[in-house]
Amino acid sequence: MEDLRFARTDDGVTLGFQVFGQGPALVWMPSLSNILAQWRIPAVRAAYLGLSKHLTVVLYDGRGTGSSDRRVDLDDLGVDAHLRDLRAVLDHAGLQRATLLGYYHSVATAIAFAAREPERVERLVLFGGAPRMREAMLPAQTQALLSLVEQDWGLFADAAATAWLGWDAAPSGRFTAEAFRTATSAPVAKAWFEAAREIDVTAELARVRAPALVLHRQSAEQIPVEVARRMAAALPDARLVELPGSTPTLFMENPAADLKLVTDFVTHGRVNRPSTAPTTLTPRETDVLRLLAAGDSNTEIARQLGIAVHTVERHLANLYRKIGARGRTDAVAYALRMTEFRHPG
Repeated sequence: MEDLRFARTDDGVTLGFQVFGQGPALVWMPSLSNILAQWRIPAVRAAYLGLSKHLTVVLYDGRGTGSSDRRVDLDDLGVDAHLRDLRAVLDHAGLQRATLLGYYHSVATAIAFAAREPERVERLVLFGGAPRMREAMLPAQTQALLSLVEQDWGLFADAAATAWLGWDAAPSGRFTAEAFRTATSAPVAKAWFEAAREIDVTAELARVRAPALVLHRQSAEQIPVEVARRMAAALPDARLVELPGSTPTLFMENPAADLKLVTDFVTHGRVNRPSTAPTTLTPRETDVLRLLAAGDSNTEIARQLGIAVHTVERHLANLYRKIGARGRTDAVAYALRMTEFRHPG
């Protein structure tokens, strides 16, 4: 793990950050973060090290989170505050120009910075957020999770890591939940999310001159793909890549492909779309698809596999996305084309 450095914003907030690797600079901007705890998540650590083979990676904790000042003005957590954080980190790291990786909450901040200070932004990589942050927070699953912030901060961390972000494999799920839990306090998180609902930088999209790579990998219960499509269409120089899979993270479901996609874009501006074939289903998704192709209902599939009906529905949503199916009929047709799902005789 790299040594922690500290930057100070022009309004007096101290921020923890790290710089490591070699090559063009990529600033991985934070949402609710704890960069020290994130190094303990195997997939995240592998992503950091993978990126650092070709890039100079900059990580930082935003105000009120992680190793940065926790005592902050809870009424000042909008986009201007996040811009002050980014500017301070760039200045203290000695970076006049960098590519910004906007991730979830920080997508809007990356867009605003690129529009307001174009001379400092080489390229943009945007994942999981929206210029109008309210759109990224509308899905029912997200609303249900946010309702837990005040009620039970620990439960929110566990649910965000597993049910929402898909980190269901130990030890990744445990370490991810711990990173959430230690990122900040419930009052700061509540203020963060309340401020996020008011962030809207859509008017600044047309002023962004940096080439942008907009990435999307979410199921229908998370951020709808239409949000990413509208954002890419509104940016003057953007490419949208809809990644295969349904886990709403980068560098986990297909880490090698994600790393190559991001690294190629940051270093050379190339966008090579990842191959979607052959489609890789999990063993459980394969079981569900086989029973679906045999004509079983969701209830019958649940009974045969010993799982809940809503779990069957979740597996179906994931495999529909992976194979490009619009529903049961498409999925059955896909299964009938694949030898492994055909019944003998």
